[in-house]
Amino acid sequence: MFFYEPLSATACISVVLYLVFLIGMNELSRANKWIGGVLFIALPAVLTVFVWPHTAVEGTGAGTWFQWVKTYSCLAGAILGWLIVYFPAFQKKYIVCIPPVIFAINILEACIRDFQLTGVNGIVDGYMVVGGPWNVINGIAGILNAVCICGFFGIIVSRGKKKDYVWPDQLWFWIIGYDLWNFAYTYNSVSDRSMYCGLILLAACTIPAFFIKRGAYAQHRVRTLAFNMIVTMTIPWFYLHPAFVVHSTNSPAAHMTISVIALLFNICVFAYQAYTIFGKKRNPFKTELYYDNPKFQRVYLESVDVPAGKEQEALERLIEHGYDAAWDEHGRVRAWRDSQ
Repeated sequence: MFFYEPLSATACISVVLYLVFLIGMNELSRANKWIGGVLFIALPAVLTVFVWPHTAVEGTGAGTWFQWVKTYSCLAGAILGWLIVYFPAFQKKYIVCIPPVIFAINILEACIRDFQLTGVNGIVDGYMVVGGPWNVINGIAGILNAVCICGFFGIIVSRGKKKDYVWPDQLWFWIIGYDLWNFAYTYNSVSDRSMYCGLILLAACTIPAFFIKRGAYAQHRVRTLAFNMIVTMTIPWFYLHPAFVVHSTNSPAAHMTISVIALLFNICVFAYQAYTIFGKKRNPFKTELYYDNPKFQRVYLESVDVPAGKEQEALERLIEHGYDAAWDEHGRVRAWRDSQ
């Protein structure tokens, strides 16, 4: 195999089950307000007091300050999204824009980490690192991906039985660009965990974004990250257990290949966004960029609860008013129907 050494039968089963677990927990968290509160607030509180002090200790890979900070930052992001979705007091324009800012900061932090590993060859935090020019290449890919974050003022809370944090302008090409960059980052920095914490973790949020609840990639991402960190802190030996571990080949060619693919794809995303901004004369600070894209329109109409027969009118209103179509006079997220 090019990226990984051959997987054992138990590792193959473990990879599939972990994917199912993450998707299942994400869907469970979407069920209602109370389940989300239990999973993101009550459960971590109990684990913090009674479990993690005994499991996330030095020598396990989860006992570093970075792992603890990352765990609580992921949980904070999941809790903020939960508050925005279920509590109107948090549905303010400046609050709803916080997750995209966190998204960009996390990307840039990882890019800095990639740059730092360029000249490293050896064990870092318990994992083999093979540094090289691919770290710089992928770091540039991440910066381009962060620059292409757009439509953050057009984020809405979907209407219906399940409430979701929906970001219509976060379309498939940006998502794939992010996935490629992030997988390359995990492959470059924690290669022997990159199957679980890279490929599978990304699949666990991308599959729901494409096939279960479109437009909610950011929500799926932060929630699956939170569940992944809960697992990491609770059973840190899981990823490197002989029965479940998936070893990287640590091949320079593999590192270079995925990093170059990530860069080329994100260059295309950047070029398309530049064309949209300058060619179609759209200001990313005043309006969504891709409101004429059928994928955007599908997500928007699925999320704002448009009455039957009013779909075209809703789209025309969105195009005419831009971000104002998704906000009421108090700056809170609202459905299209609310203004009728």
